[in-house]
Amino acid sequence: MERFAGLVARIVSVPVALVSLVEADRQVFPGMVGLAAEPWATRRWTPLSHSLCQHVALSGSPLVLDDAREDALTCASMAIPDLGVVAYAGMPLTDADGTVLGSLCAIDTVTRAWTPRELENLRDLAAACSAELRLRIASHHARAAQAGAELLLRAAEELTGTAGLAQVRERVRDLVSGDIKPSYVGLQLLEGRYLRRLPDPVRPLRIDARYEYTGVNADFATAVALRERRMVTIRDRADAVARYAPEAVAAWDSLGIASAVCLPLTAARGPVGVLVLGWDATHPVGVNEAAVLTSIAGYTAQAVERAVFLDQRIEVAHQLQNAMLTDLPTVPGLDLAALYRPASTDDKVGGDWYDAFPLEQPGSTSCAGAGLALTVGDITGHDIHAATLMGQVRSMLRQAALIKNSEGPTAALLALEHACRTLPLEASGTLVHAHLHPSGNGGWNMSWTNAGHPPPLLLTPDGTVHRLNDHGVLLYHGLHDTNRTDHHLHLPVGSTLLLYTDGLVERRGHDLNLAITRTGDLLAEAGRHTPLPDLLEHLADQVPGHPADDDIVLLALRIPHPGDPVRPGRGEGPMAG
Repeated sequence: MERFAGLVARIVSVPVALVSLVEADRQVFPGMVGLAAEPWATRRWTPLSHSLCQHVALSGSPLVLDDAREDALTCASMAIPDLGVVAYAGMPLTDADGTVLGSLCAIDTVTRAWTPRELENLRDLAAACSAELRLRIASHHARAAQAGAELLLRAAEELTGTAGLAQVRERVRDLVSGDIKPSYVGLQLLEGRYLRRLPDPVRPLRIDARYEYTGVNADFATAVALRERRMVTIRDRADAVARYAPEAVAAWDSLGIASAVCLPLTAARGPVGVLVLGWDATHPVGVNEAAVLTSIAGYTAQAVERAVFLDQRIEVAHQLQNAMLTDLPTVPGLDLAALYRPASTDDKVGGDWYDAFPLEQPGSTSCAGAGLALTVGDITGHDIHAATLMGQVRSMLRQAALIKNSEGPTAALLALEHACRTLPLEASGTLVHAHLHPSGNGGWNMSWTNAGHPPPLLLTPDGTVHRLNDHGVLLYHGLHDTNRTDHHLHLPVGSTLLLYTDGLVERRGHDLNLAITRTGDLLAEAGRHTPLPDLLEHLADQVPGHPADDDIVLLALRIPHPGDPVRPGRGEGPMAG
Protein backbone atom coordinates (compact mmCIF):
# COMPACT_ATOMS: atom_id res chain seq x y z
CA MET A 1 0.00 0.00 0.00
CA GLU A 2 2.93 2.32 0.63
CA ARG A 3 4.07 1.68 -2.93
CA PHE A 4 0.74 2.75 -4.39
CA ALA A 5 0.86 5.96 -2.35
CA GLY A 6 4.42 6.55 -3.60
CA LEU A 7 3.37 5.97 -7.23
CA VAL A 8 0.58 8.54 -6.87
CA ALA A 9 2.99 11.10 -5.40
CA ARG A 10 5.49 10.60 -8.23
CA ILE A 11 3.18 10.18 -11.22
CA VAL A 12 0.62 12.85 -10.28
CA SER A 13 3.28 15.08 -8.69
CA VAL A 14 1.58 15.83 -5.36
CA PRO A 15 3.12 16.36 -1.91
CA VAL A 16 0.63 14.02 -0.15
CA ALA A 17 -0.86 10.73 -1.33
CA LEU A 18 -3.02 8.31 0.67
CA VAL A 19 -4.54 4.85 0.40
CA SER A 20 -7.53 5.48 2.67
CA LEU A 21 -9.97 2.80 3.83
CA VAL A 22 -13.17 4.08 5.44
CA GLU A 23 -14.58 2.34 8.54
CA ALA A 24 -17.72 3.05 10.54
CA ASP A 25 -16.17 5.82 12.65
CA ARG A 26 -12.76 6.56 11.12
CA GLN A 27 -10.48 6.34 8.08
CA VAL A 28 -7.22 4.37 8.19
CA PHE A 29 -4.13 4.77 6.00
CA PRO A 30 -2.47 1.47 5.05
CA GLY A 31 -0.58 3.52 2.45
CA MET A 32 0.69 7.03 3.21
CA VAL A 33 3.26 9.42 1.72
CA GLY A 34 3.89 13.03 2.69
CA LEU A 35 1.37 13.41 5.51
CA ALA A 36 3.13 15.29 8.31
CA ALA A 37 0.21 16.42 10.50
CA GLU A 38 0.34 14.89 13.97
CA PRO A 39 -0.87 12.88 15.73
CA TRP A 40 -2.55 11.48 12.63
CA ALA A 41 0.62 10.69 10.72
CA THR A 42 1.89 8.51 13.56
CA ARG A 43 -1.48 6.91 14.30
CA ARG A 44 -2.20 6.37 10.59
CA TRP A 45 -5.89 7.12 11.05
CA THR A 46 -8.23 10.06 11.59
CA PRO A 47 -11.85 10.38 12.67
CA LEU A 48 -14.39 10.94 9.88
CA SER A 49 -14.47 14.64 10.80
CA HIS A 50 -11.08 14.78 9.01
CA SER A 51 -12.08 12.68 6.02
CA LEU A 52 -12.88 13.70 2.45
CA CYS A 53 -12.55 10.06 1.41
CA GLN A 54 -15.81 9.26 3.20
CA HIS A 55 -17.66 11.16 0.45
CA VAL A 56 -16.07 8.92 -2.18
CA ALA A 57 -17.16 5.84 -0.19
CA LEU A 58 -20.71 7.16 0.24
CA SER A 59 -21.23 8.19 -3.39
CA GLY A 60 -19.19 5.45 -5.03
CA SER A 61 -17.86 8.09 -7.46
CA PRO A 62 -14.62 10.05 -7.82
CA LEU A 63 -14.35 13.33 -5.92
CA VAL A 64 -12.21 15.98 -7.62
CA LEU A 65 -11.82 19.43 -5.99
CA ASP A 66 -9.51 22.23 -7.09
CA ASP A 67 -10.08 23.90 -3.71
CA ALA A 68 -11.91 22.02 -0.95
CA ARG A 69 -12.39 25.26 0.93
CA GLU A 70 -14.75 26.54 -1.77
CA ASP A 71 -16.97 23.45 -2.07
CA ALA A 72 -20.16 23.27 0.04
CA LEU A 73 -19.69 19.52 0.66
CA THR A 74 -16.19 19.82 2.13
CA CYS A 75 -15.61 23.40 3.27
CA ALA A 76 -16.33 22.52 6.93
CA SER A 77 -14.08 19.46 7.03
CA MET A 78 -11.39 19.44 9.73
CA ALA A 79 -9.04 17.97 7.11
CA ILE A 80 -8.53 21.50 5.76
CA PRO A 81 -7.08 23.19 8.90
CA ASP A 82 -5.62 20.08 10.62
CA LEU A 83 -4.20 18.14 7.65
CA GLY A 84 -3.54 21.04 5.29
CA VAL A 85 -5.81 19.69 2.53
CA VAL A 86 -6.66 22.22 -0.23
CA ALA A 87 -6.80 20.46 -3.62
CA TYR A 88 -8.16 16.92 -3.53
CA ALA A 89 -8.64 14.12 -6.08
CA GLY A 90 -9.94 10.76 -4.83
CA MET A 91 -10.75 7.61 -6.87
CA PRO A 92 -12.89 4.75 -5.41
CA LEU A 93 -11.25 1.55 -4.21
CA THR A 94 -13.62 -1.41 -4.53
CA ASP A 95 -13.80 -5.08 -3.56
CA ALA A 96 -14.87 -7.97 -5.82
CA ASP A 97 -18.56 -7.18 -5.20
CA GLY A 98 -18.14 -3.53 -6.18
CA THR A 99 -18.44 -2.25 -2.61
CA VAL A 100 -16.42 0.93 -2.14
CA LEU A 101 -13.84 0.43 0.62
CA GLY A 102 -12.24 3.88 0.49
CA SER A 103 -10.23 5.91 -1.97
CA LEU A 104 -6.81 6.38 -3.54
CA CYS A 105 -6.31 10.11 -3.21
CA ALA A 106 -3.89 12.80 -4.36
CA ILE A 107 -3.68 15.90 -2.12
CA ASP A 108 -2.11 19.29 -2.65
CA THR A 109 -1.69 22.00 -0.05
CA VAL A 110 -2.48 24.78 -2.55
CA THR A 111 -5.21 25.39 -5.10
CA ARG A 112 -4.75 23.16 -8.12
CA ALA A 113 -6.52 22.51 -11.43
CA TRP A 114 -6.29 18.75 -12.04
CA THR A 115 -5.51 17.82 -15.65
CA PRO A 116 -7.30 14.98 -17.48
CA ARG A 117 -4.00 13.09 -17.73
CA GLU A 118 -3.42 13.31 -13.97
CA LEU A 119 -6.93 12.06 -13.27
CA GLU A 120 -6.56 9.22 -15.80
CA ASN A 121 -3.28 8.13 -14.18
CA LEU A 122 -4.90 8.30 -10.74
CA ARG A 123 -7.85 6.22 -12.00
CA ASP A 124 -5.49 3.54 -13.41
CA LEU A 125 -3.54 3.40 -10.18
CA ALA A 126 -6.83 3.06 -8.21
CA ALA A 127 -7.82 0.09 -10.40
CA ALA A 128 -4.48 -1.59 -9.73
CA CYS A 129 -4.76 -0.84 -6.00
CA SER A 130 -8.31 -2.28 -5.95
CA ALA A 131 -7.03 -5.48 -7.59
CA GLU A 132 -4.38 -5.81 -4.87
CA LEU A 133 -7.00 -5.27 -2.15
CA ARG A 134 -9.26 -7.94 -3.68
CA LEU A 135 -6.35 -10.38 -3.75
CA ARG A 136 -5.62 -9.72 -0.09
CA ILE A 137 -9.29 -10.08 0.85
CA ALA A 138 -9.54 -13.38 -1.03
CA SER A 139 -6.36 -14.64 0.61
CA HIS A 140 -7.66 -13.59 4.02
CA HIS A 141 -10.97 -15.39 3.43
CA ALA A 142 -9.13 -18.52 2.31
CA ARG A 143 -6.95 -18.50 5.42
CA ALA A 144 -9.98 -17.80 7.60
CA ALA A 145 -11.90 -20.66 5.99
CA GLN A 146 -8.99 -23.04 6.53
CA ALA A 147 -8.57 -21.87 10.11
CA GLY A 148 -12.32 -22.24 10.68
CA ALA A 149 -12.30 -25.79 9.33
CA GLU A 150 -9.31 -26.68 11.50
CA LEU A 151 -11.00 -25.12 14.53
CA LEU A 152 -14.20 -27.10 13.95
CA LEU A 153 -12.20 -30.30 13.58
CA ARG A 154 -10.43 -29.62 16.86
CA ALA A 155 -13.73 -28.73 18.52
CA ALA A 156 -15.22 -32.05 17.43
CA GLU A 157 -12.21 -33.95 18.75
CA GLU A 158 -11.71 -32.02 21.98
CA LEU A 159 -15.32 -31.70 23.10
CA THR A 160 -16.30 -35.26 22.25
CA GLY A 161 -13.89 -36.58 24.86
CA THR A 162 -14.94 -34.32 27.75
CA ALA A 163 -15.98 -36.07 30.96
CA GLY A 164 -17.60 -33.31 33.02
CA LEU A 165 -18.77 -29.70 33.03
CA ALA A 166 -15.49 -28.35 34.40
CA GLN A 167 -13.61 -30.01 31.55
CA VAL A 168 -16.09 -28.68 28.96
CA ARG A 169 -15.59 -25.18 30.37
CA GLU A 170 -11.82 -25.49 30.11
CA ARG A 171 -11.77 -27.02 26.61
CA VAL A 172 -14.11 -24.39 25.12
CA ARG A 173 -12.00 -21.57 26.56
CA ASP A 174 -8.79 -23.03 25.18
CA LEU A 175 -10.32 -23.74 21.75
CA VAL A 176 -11.64 -20.29 20.95
CA SER A 177 -8.84 -18.40 22.69
CA GLY A 178 -6.25 -19.71 20.25
CA ASP A 179 -8.07 -18.84 17.01
CA ILE A 180 -10.84 -16.29 17.54
CA LYS A 181 -8.87 -14.60 20.33
CA PRO A 182 -11.62 -13.28 22.59
CA SER A 183 -10.58 -11.66 25.84
CA TYR A 184 -13.51 -13.29 27.66
CA VAL A 185 -15.12 -16.71 27.31
CA GLY A 186 -18.20 -17.38 29.44
CA LEU A 187 -20.43 -20.42 29.79
CA GLN A 188 -23.89 -20.19 31.36
CA LEU A 189 -25.99 -23.27 32.07
CA LEU A 190 -29.78 -23.49 32.03
CA GLU A 191 -31.10 -24.56 35.44
CA GLY A 192 -34.87 -24.36 35.60
CA ARG A 193 -35.85 -20.73 35.05
CA TYR A 194 -32.33 -19.39 35.46
CA LEU A 195 -29.01 -19.23 33.65
CA ARG A 196 -26.11 -19.98 36.00
CA ARG A 197 -22.58 -18.84 35.22
CA LEU A 198 -20.09 -21.71 35.31
CA PRO A 199 -16.89 -20.22 36.82
CA ASP A 200 -13.61 -20.67 35.02
CA PRO A 201 -11.53 -22.84 37.39
CA VAL A 202 -8.27 -21.35 36.08
CA ARG A 203 -9.27 -17.67 35.68
CA PRO A 204 -12.06 -16.90 38.19
CA LEU A 205 -13.79 -13.54 37.75
CA ARG A 206 -15.88 -11.46 40.15
CA ILE A 207 -18.77 -11.49 37.69
CA ASP A 208 -19.18 -15.25 38.19
CA ALA A 209 -20.20 -14.70 41.82
CA ARG A 210 -21.82 -11.26 41.63
CA TYR A 211 -24.03 -12.12 38.66
CA GLU A 212 -24.16 -15.88 39.16
CA TYR A 213 -27.83 -16.26 38.19
CA THR A 214 -29.81 -14.57 35.41
CA GLY A 215 -33.51 -15.19 34.91
CA VAL A 216 -34.38 -16.61 31.51
CA ASN A 217 -36.90 -13.75 31.06
CA ALA A 218 -34.44 -11.06 32.16
CA ASP A 219 -33.44 -8.16 29.91
CA PHE A 220 -29.96 -9.61 29.32
CA ALA A 221 -28.39 -10.47 25.96
CA THR A 222 -27.75 -14.02 27.17
CA ALA A 223 -31.41 -14.50 28.10
CA VAL A 224 -32.50 -13.11 24.71
CA ALA A 225 -30.16 -15.52 22.91
CA LEU A 226 -31.61 -18.42 24.91
CA ARG A 227 -35.26 -17.43 24.44
CA GLU A 228 -35.01 -16.66 20.74
CA ARG A 229 -32.42 -19.35 19.99
CA ARG A 230 -30.26 -17.07 17.88
CA MET A 231 -26.85 -15.43 18.04
CA VAL A 232 -27.06 -12.02 19.71
CA THR A 233 -24.35 -9.48 18.88
CA ILE A 234 -23.49 -6.47 21.05
CA ARG A 235 -21.48 -4.04 18.93
CA ASP A 236 -20.29 -1.79 21.77
CA ARG A 237 -21.25 -0.37 25.15
CA ALA A 238 -23.65 2.14 23.63
CA ASP A 239 -25.45 -0.77 21.99
CA ALA A 240 -25.67 -2.54 25.35
CA VAL A 241 -27.04 0.59 27.05
CA ALA A 242 -29.67 1.09 24.34
CA ARG A 243 -30.96 -2.50 24.34
CA TYR A 244 -30.57 -4.03 27.79
CA ALA A 245 -31.28 -3.50 31.48
CA PRO A 246 -28.98 -1.43 33.72
CA GLU A 247 -27.93 -4.63 35.52
CA ALA A 248 -26.88 -6.12 32.19
CA VAL A 249 -24.82 -3.00 31.44
CA ALA A 250 -23.22 -3.20 34.91
CA ALA A 251 -22.27 -6.82 34.23
CA TRP A 252 -20.87 -5.72 30.85
CA ASP A 253 -18.79 -2.99 32.49
CA SER A 254 -17.36 -5.42 35.04
CA LEU A 255 -15.88 -7.48 32.19
CA GLY A 256 -14.15 -4.53 30.54
CA ILE A 257 -15.01 -5.72 27.01
CA ALA A 258 -15.79 -3.65 23.92
CA SER A 259 -18.00 -6.07 21.93
CA ALA A 260 -19.51 -9.51 22.41
CA VAL A 261 -21.65 -12.30 20.98
CA CYS A 262 -24.01 -14.62 22.85
CA LEU A 263 -24.64 -18.02 21.27
CA PRO A 264 -27.49 -20.28 22.41
CA LEU A 265 -26.54 -23.87 23.24
CA THR A 266 -29.23 -26.18 21.92
CA ALA A 267 -28.76 -29.93 22.38
CA ALA A 268 -30.86 -32.94 21.44
CA ARG A 269 -33.30 -32.41 24.31
CA GLY A 270 -33.53 -28.63 23.98
CA PRO A 271 -31.63 -25.57 25.23
CA VAL A 272 -28.91 -26.19 27.81
CA GLY A 273 -27.24 -22.78 28.14
CA VAL A 274 -25.42 -19.91 26.43
CA LEU A 275 -21.83 -19.41 25.25
CA VAL A 276 -20.51 -15.84 25.55
CA LEU A 277 -17.45 -14.47 23.74
CA GLY A 278 -16.19 -10.94 24.39
CA TRP A 279 -13.39 -8.87 22.85
CA ASP A 280 -11.54 -5.91 24.31
CA ALA A 281 -11.74 -4.08 20.95
CA THR A 282 -14.43 -3.71 18.32
CA HIS A 283 -14.90 -7.10 16.68
CA PRO A 284 -17.44 -7.27 13.86
CA VAL A 285 -18.46 -10.90 13.26
CA GLY A 286 -18.61 -11.75 9.57
CA VAL A 287 -20.71 -14.43 7.91
CA ASN A 288 -17.93 -17.02 7.90
CA GLU A 289 -16.97 -16.45 11.52
CA ALA A 290 -20.64 -16.54 12.55
CA ALA A 291 -20.98 -19.94 10.89
CA VAL A 292 -17.89 -21.23 12.73
CA LEU A 293 -19.12 -19.90 16.08
CA THR A 294 -22.57 -21.43 15.55
CA SER A 295 -20.97 -24.81 14.85
CA ILE A 296 -18.76 -24.55 17.94
CA ALA A 297 -21.87 -23.71 19.97
CA GLY A 298 -23.47 -26.89 18.62
CA TYR A 299 -20.52 -29.04 19.68
CA THR A 300 -20.47 -27.28 23.07
CA ALA A 301 -24.19 -27.92 23.58
CA GLN A 302 -23.73 -31.64 22.94
CA ALA A 303 -20.76 -31.74 25.31
CA VAL A 304 -22.69 -29.86 28.02
CA GLU A 305 -25.69 -32.20 27.72
CA ARG A 306 -23.40 -35.23 27.93
CA ALA A 307 -21.42 -33.77 30.84
CA VAL A 308 -24.54 -32.91 32.85
CA PHE A 309 -25.80 -36.47 32.40
CA LEU A 310 -22.41 -37.91 33.38
CA ASP A 311 -22.05 -35.58 36.39
CA GLN A 312 -25.50 -36.62 37.59
CA ARG A 313 -24.60 -40.31 37.27
CA ILE A 314 -21.34 -39.76 39.14
CA GLU A 315 -23.11 -37.82 41.89
CA VAL A 316 -25.68 -40.60 42.27
CA ALA A 317 -22.91 -43.20 42.35
CA HIS A 318 -20.97 -41.27 45.01
CA GLN A 319 -24.15 -40.87 47.05
CA LEU A 320 -24.78 -44.60 46.70
CA GLN A 321 -21.23 -45.40 47.74
CA ASN A 322 -21.33 -43.00 50.70
CA ALA A 323 -24.69 -44.42 51.76
CA MET A 324 -23.14 -47.87 51.95
CA LEU A 325 -20.26 -46.69 54.13
CA THR A 326 -20.69 -47.34 57.83
CA ASP A 327 -21.45 -44.90 60.60
CA LEU A 328 -18.75 -45.82 63.07
CA PRO A 329 -19.92 -47.33 66.35
CA THR A 330 -19.11 -45.84 69.71
CA VAL A 331 -16.98 -48.38 71.56
CA PRO A 332 -15.91 -47.83 75.18
CA GLY A 333 -12.14 -47.69 75.39
CA LEU A 334 -11.56 -47.07 71.66
CA ASP A 335 -11.20 -44.03 69.43
CA LEU A 336 -12.34 -44.61 65.82
CA ALA A 337 -12.24 -42.46 62.66
CA ALA A 338 -12.70 -43.12 58.94
CA LEU A 339 -12.31 -41.18 55.74
CA TYR A 340 -13.54 -41.81 52.21
CA ARG A 341 -12.24 -39.57 49.45
CA PRO A 342 -13.33 -40.25 45.83
CA ALA A 343 -10.89 -39.96 42.93
CA SER A 344 -10.21 -36.32 42.08
CA THR A 345 -10.81 -36.91 38.36
CA ASP A 346 -14.57 -37.08 39.21
CA ASP A 347 -15.22 -39.66 36.48
CA LYS A 348 -14.36 -42.65 38.68
CA VAL A 349 -16.44 -44.34 41.32
CA GLY A 350 -15.37 -47.64 42.68
CA GLY A 351 -15.41 -50.40 45.21
CA ASP A 352 -13.35 -48.97 48.08
CA TRP A 353 -15.03 -49.33 51.48
CA TYR A 354 -14.52 -49.44 55.21
CA ASP A 355 -16.66 -51.09 57.87
CA ALA A 356 -16.78 -51.31 61.64
CA PHE A 357 -19.45 -53.10 63.66
CA PRO A 358 -19.83 -54.79 67.06
CA LEU A 359 -19.24 -58.48 67.63
CA GLU A 360 -21.35 -59.73 70.52
CA GLN A 361 -19.90 -62.37 72.77
CA PRO A 362 -21.92 -65.60 72.60
CA GLY A 363 -24.66 -65.54 75.26
CA SER A 364 -23.97 -61.88 76.18
CA THR A 365 -26.93 -59.55 76.76
CA SER A 366 -24.94 -56.31 77.01
CA CYS A 367 -22.11 -54.46 75.32
CA ALA A 368 -19.72 -55.27 78.13
CA GLY A 369 -16.90 -57.40 76.81
CA ALA A 370 -18.19 -57.10 73.23
CA GLY A 371 -15.77 -57.25 70.36
CA LEU A 372 -15.38 -55.18 67.23
CA ALA A 373 -15.00 -56.13 63.56
CA LEU A 374 -12.99 -53.89 61.21
CA THR A 375 -12.76 -54.16 57.43
CA VAL A 376 -11.10 -52.14 54.70
CA GLY A 377 -11.44 -53.44 51.16
CA ASP A 378 -11.26 -52.61 47.48
CA ILE A 379 -13.41 -54.35 44.88
CA THR A 380 -11.80 -54.23 41.42
CA GLY A 381 -13.16 -51.61 39.04
CA HIS A 382 -14.01 -47.91 38.83
CA ASP A 383 -17.67 -47.81 37.88
CA ILE A 384 -21.15 -48.19 39.31
CA HIS A 385 -20.93 -51.97 38.87
CA ALA A 386 -17.90 -52.04 41.19
CA ALA A 387 -19.73 -49.90 43.74
CA THR A 388 -22.73 -52.26 43.59
CA LEU A 389 -20.53 -55.35 44.05
CA MET A 390 -18.85 -53.64 46.97
CA GLY A 391 -22.22 -53.18 48.68
CA GLN A 392 -23.06 -56.86 48.23
CA VAL A 393 -19.65 -58.08 49.44
CA ARG A 394 -19.75 -55.75 52.45
CA SER A 395 -23.18 -56.99 53.52
CA MET A 396 -22.27 -60.67 53.02
CA LEU A 397 -19.02 -60.31 54.98
CA ARG A 398 -20.90 -58.60 57.81
CA GLN A 399 -23.34 -61.48 58.01
CA ALA A 400 -20.57 -64.07 57.81
CA ALA A 401 -18.58 -62.33 60.55
CA LEU A 402 -21.58 -62.27 62.90
CA ILE A 403 -22.37 -65.93 62.24
CA LYS A 404 -18.73 -67.09 62.42
CA ASN A 405 -17.89 -64.73 65.29
CA SER A 406 -16.41 -67.39 67.55
CA GLU A 407 -14.34 -68.88 64.69
CA GLY A 408 -12.42 -65.74 63.75
CA PRO A 409 -11.93 -63.49 60.69
CA THR A 410 -10.58 -66.21 58.37
CA ALA A 411 -13.76 -68.27 58.81
CA ALA A 412 -15.84 -65.21 57.88
CA LEU A 413 -13.74 -64.55 54.77
CA LEU A 414 -13.91 -68.20 53.66
CA ALA A 415 -17.69 -68.11 54.07
CA LEU A 416 -17.79 -64.98 51.90
CA GLU A 417 -15.72 -66.67 49.17
CA HIS A 418 -17.96 -69.74 49.28
CA ALA A 419 -21.05 -67.53 48.87
CA CYS A 420 -19.48 -65.68 45.90
CA ARG A 421 -18.78 -68.97 44.12
CA THR A 422 -22.22 -70.41 44.87
CA LEU A 423 -24.45 -67.47 43.96
CA PRO A 424 -22.38 -66.78 41.69
CA LEU A 425 -21.07 -63.28 42.40
CA GLU A 426 -18.03 -62.38 40.28
CA ALA A 427 -16.33 -60.21 42.86
CA SER A 428 -12.59 -59.73 42.97
CA GLY A 429 -10.31 -57.42 44.91
CA THR A 430 -8.43 -57.15 48.19
CA LEU A 431 -9.38 -56.67 51.83
CA VAL A 432 -8.24 -56.80 55.44
CA HIS A 433 -10.77 -58.18 57.93
CA ALA A 434 -9.99 -57.99 61.67
CA HIS A 435 -11.72 -58.98 64.94
CA LEU A 436 -10.79 -57.21 68.18
CA HIS A 437 -11.66 -58.15 71.76
CA PRO A 438 -10.71 -56.40 75.00
CA SER A 439 -7.84 -58.08 76.80
CA GLY A 440 -8.75 -57.01 80.33
CA ASN A 441 -5.72 -54.73 80.91
CA GLY A 442 -6.96 -51.82 78.84
CA GLY A 443 -5.49 -53.23 75.66
CA TRP A 444 -7.15 -55.24 72.90
CA ASN A 445 -6.38 -58.54 71.21
CA MET A 446 -6.61 -58.48 67.45
CA SER A 447 -6.86 -61.32 64.95
CA TRP A 448 -6.94 -60.57 61.26
CA THR A 449 -6.71 -62.04 57.80
CA ASN A 450 -5.39 -60.25 54.73
CA ALA A 451 -6.51 -61.09 51.19
CA GLY A 452 -3.78 -59.46 49.10
CA HIS A 453 -4.30 -56.01 50.62
CA PRO A 454 -1.65 -53.36 51.49
CA PRO A 455 -0.31 -54.05 55.00
CA PRO A 456 -1.96 -52.34 57.98
CA LEU A 457 0.31 -50.06 60.00
CA LEU A 458 0.53 -50.19 63.79
CA LEU A 459 1.98 -47.33 65.82
CA THR A 460 2.99 -48.66 69.26
CA PRO A 461 3.31 -46.50 72.40
CA ASP A 462 7.11 -46.25 72.02
CA GLY A 463 6.65 -44.44 68.67
CA THR A 464 7.61 -47.40 66.47
CA VAL A 465 5.58 -48.14 63.35
CA HIS A 466 5.17 -51.81 62.40
CA ARG A 467 3.95 -53.16 59.09
CA LEU A 468 1.59 -56.10 59.49
CA ASN A 469 2.89 -57.84 56.38
CA ASP A 470 1.25 -61.28 56.80
CA HIS A 471 -1.20 -61.87 53.98
CA GLY A 472 -2.76 -64.41 51.65
CA VAL A 473 -3.97 -64.34 48.04
CA LEU A 474 -6.41 -61.74 46.84
CA LEU A 475 -10.17 -62.22 46.75
CA TYR A 476 -11.23 -63.78 43.42
CA HIS A 477 -14.39 -65.66 42.54
CA GLY A 478 -12.50 -68.23 40.45
CA LEU A 479 -10.17 -69.39 43.24
CA HIS A 480 -10.90 -72.59 45.19
CA ASP A 481 -9.49 -73.97 48.43
CA THR A 482 -7.63 -70.76 49.29
CA ASN A 483 -5.20 -71.22 52.17
CA ARG A 484 -6.05 -68.43 54.58
CA THR A 485 -4.73 -67.86 58.07
CA ASP A 486 -5.66 -65.87 61.15
CA HIS A 487 -2.84 -63.69 62.47
CA HIS A 488 -2.80 -62.54 66.09
CA LEU A 489 -1.43 -59.49 67.87
CA HIS A 490 -1.93 -57.65 71.15
CA LEU A 491 -2.60 -53.92 70.90
CA PRO A 492 -1.46 -52.17 74.10
CA VAL A 493 -2.84 -48.92 75.45
CA GLY A 494 -1.53 -46.00 73.38
CA SER A 495 -1.50 -47.96 70.10
CA THR A 496 -2.84 -46.60 66.81
CA LEU A 497 -3.88 -48.97 64.01
CA LEU A 498 -4.24 -47.70 60.43
CA LEU A 499 -6.02 -49.58 57.63
CA TYR A 500 -6.08 -48.08 54.12
CA THR A 501 -6.72 -48.89 50.47
CA ASP A 502 -4.17 -48.76 47.67
CA GLY A 503 -5.44 -45.34 46.53
CA LEU A 504 -3.36 -43.86 49.35
CA VAL A 505 -0.01 -45.39 48.37
CA GLU A 506 -0.12 -46.71 44.80
CA ARG A 507 0.84 -44.44 41.88
CA ARG A 508 1.97 -45.44 38.42
CA GLY A 509 5.72 -44.92 38.12
CA HIS A 510 6.21 -44.49 41.88
CA ASP A 511 7.65 -46.91 44.44
CA LEU A 512 4.85 -48.49 46.50
CA ASN A 513 7.21 -49.42 49.32
CA LEU A 514 8.41 -45.83 49.70
CA ALA A 515 4.82 -44.56 49.82
CA ILE A 516 3.98 -47.00 52.62
CA THR A 517 7.14 -45.94 54.47
CA ARG A 518 6.15 -42.27 54.13
CA THR A 519 2.69 -43.09 55.47
CA GLY A 520 4.31 -44.75 58.50
CA ASP A 521 6.59 -41.75 59.05
CA LEU A 522 3.61 -39.36 59.03
CA LEU A 523 1.74 -41.68 61.38
CA ALA A 524 4.71 -41.65 63.80
CA GLU A 525 5.02 -37.85 63.61
CA ALA A 526 1.36 -37.47 64.54
CA GLY A 527 1.79 -39.60 67.65
CA ARG A 528 -1.14 -40.17 69.96
CA HIS A 529 -2.12 -36.53 70.44
CA THR A 530 -3.32 -35.69 66.90
CA PRO A 531 -7.09 -36.23 66.65
CA LEU A 532 -7.74 -39.19 64.36
CA PRO A 533 -9.98 -37.27 61.89
CA ASP A 534 -7.22 -34.66 61.47
CA LEU A 535 -4.62 -37.41 61.07
CA LEU A 536 -6.60 -39.09 58.27
CA GLU A 537 -7.12 -35.81 56.41
CA HIS A 538 -3.39 -35.09 56.71
CA LEU A 539 -2.44 -38.50 55.33
CA ALA A 540 -4.88 -38.19 52.42
CA ASP A 541 -3.46 -34.77 51.57
CA GLN A 542 0.21 -35.60 51.86
CA VAL A 543 0.81 -39.17 50.71
CA PRO A 544 -0.92 -39.51 47.30
CA GLY A 545 0.10 -36.16 45.86
CA HIS A 546 -2.30 -34.13 43.78
CA PRO A 547 -4.45 -34.98 42.02
CA ALA A 548 -5.22 -38.46 43.39
CA ASP A 549 -6.47 -40.66 40.56
CA ASP A 550 -8.00 -43.40 42.71
CA ASP A 551 -10.46 -43.61 45.58
CA ILE A 552 -8.93 -43.45 49.07
CA VAL A 553 -10.33 -45.13 52.16
CA LEU A 554 -8.72 -44.81 55.60
CA LEU A 555 -9.84 -46.40 58.85
CA ALA A 556 -8.00 -45.73 62.09
CA LEU A 557 -8.35 -47.13 65.62
CA ARG A 558 -6.61 -45.81 68.72
CA ILE A 559 -6.52 -47.21 72.26
CA PRO A 560 -6.22 -44.06 74.36
CA HIS A 561 -4.50 -43.76 77.71
CA PRO A 562 -6.77 -43.08 80.68
CA GLY A 563 -7.62 -39.38 80.63
CA ASP A 564 -7.04 -38.98 76.89
CA PRO A 565 -10.06 -37.50 75.10
CA VAL A 566 -12.03 -40.05 73.09
CA ARG A 567 -13.89 -38.86 70.01
CA PRO A 568 -16.84 -41.18 69.43
CA GLY A 569 -17.67 -42.51 65.99
CA ARG A 570 -20.47 -41.19 63.84
CA GLY A 571 -22.98 -43.79 65.10
CA GLU A 572 -25.55 -43.19 67.79
CA GLY A 573 -25.76 -45.17 71.01
CA PRO A 574 -23.04 -47.08 72.80
CA MET A 575 -22.61 -49.76 70.12
CA ALA A 576 -24.52 -48.52 67.08
CA GLY A 577 -23.60 -50.21 63.79
